[in-house]
Amino acid sequence: MTAHSSVVTRVATTSLPCRHGVFDMLGFVDDAGIEHVVLSQGDLSSDVAGPPMVRVHSECLTGDGFGSWRCDCGDQLDAALATIAAVGRGAVVYLRGHEGRGIGLAEKLRAYELQDTGMDTVDANLALGHEEDARTYHAAAAILASLGATRISLLSGNPAKQLALEALGIEVVGRHNLAVPARAENERYLATKRARMRHDPAADTDPELIGRYGDITGPERVVIAQMGQSADGFIAARGGDGAELTSVEDREHLHRLRALVDAVVVGAGTVVADDPQLTVRSVPGINPVRVVVDPSARISPAARVLTDGAAPTLWLVGGDAVTPEVAPHVTVTRLPSAQDGILCTAILDMLADRGLGRVLIEGGGRTVSRFLAAGAIDHLFLTIAPVLIGDGVPGVRFPGAERLDGALRPPSRSFPLGPDTCLHFDLRSDRRPAAEESTA
Repeated sequence: MTAHSSVVTRVATTSLPCRHGVFDMLGFVDDAGIEHVVLSQGDLSSDVAGPPMVRVHSECLTGDGFGSWRCDCGDQLDAALATIAAVGRGAVVYLRGHEGRGIGLAEKLRAYELQDTGMDTVDANLALGHEEDARTYHAAAAILASLGATRISLLSGNPAKQLALEALGIEVVGRHNLAVPARAENERYLATKRARMRHDPAADTDPELIGRYGDITGPERVVIAQMGQSADGFIAARGGDGAELTSVEDREHLHRLRALVDAVVVGAGTVVADDPQLTVRSVPGINPVRVVVDPSARISPAARVLTDGAAPTLWLVGGDAVTPEVAPHVTVTRLPSAQDGILCTAILDMLADRGLGRVLIEGGGRTVSRFLAAGAIDHLFLTIAPVLIGDGVPGVRFPGAERLDGALRPPSRSFPLGPDTCLHFDLRSDRRPAAEESTA
């Protein structure tokens, strides 16, 4: 990759309250004298809390200012601001001089005239002697670099925009197409973008969901953990009853997480207590590979993960464990050995070697806690139900600090799930030292 070649100067910093919330508003001027604007929330530095969500938006007076339905620009801008506000961290880089894909406002209106006679948006630009797309992104790359956002999650359905930014030194770790309404007035325009400019198909996810899950999507290796517990920190009552602790909305959230990963990991205790299916049922998606960590091979041969064939299943057992004959969808694999138990990172490496780099640690409490104590979790989703159990099966536990100033305080945000509250902890910048743990 080459570094950006444009020079930008930051000329103003203020705030802009709007219907999506309050944004920082930054003014920039590039070396060609063109003025640009950034609307942002939170710290954008990629090395502080991972890649921020960024929309690089081309100026469109007709769509952004007048609400035109001939294009989807205004809807894209609105969806981007809503998504960033939902996350609380990210930016819209608003590039001036990009009107009509770089041909200017008057020429765009001339292109509209040709489109009125039957041409599509590409042929109209070409007929006027312009390039199909005359935009450049040097100023955008320079602005992002000046803000420390050199590693981003891009809110765009345009693969060419990603390639252009990457060529200018901005690492794009994920690209997410914003969900905007399709209308009869822009149906042909959107079809042309997909057919002739290789834009992604229309997204079927709303901005709230992109804001909630966008920074855990993409091709990168990532470890996510999910746990539902009572307000006083238990995942089940003394008798092990915990299946209905959290809401229907939380179970839908869990299924979305399953749909985002390659593999879902549970301990033997979860299978014994709940006999889960570990499949995607509440939302669209593909079932992940099911991974059961069971050193002593104690789960029942009649457990659904071993019998239903709904998804490939890895049964991770100890070196001396005896297993019965298994169904074709089940693969018995010997666990990596460690002096005092199972080394979580070795399990994750083993899964990655199988092409399972995106992993959800789903339960139970001891399994999630061990991966957390080992410093192996990137994102922890902790759903708190408004219930007091008093005593029961504990939730997240790990060796704590002597004083509060030693407690983990990673970047976090919260969102409601029906009557419950889900806390999302980004642990990538606040890892605990790796540690070995005893077997389940």
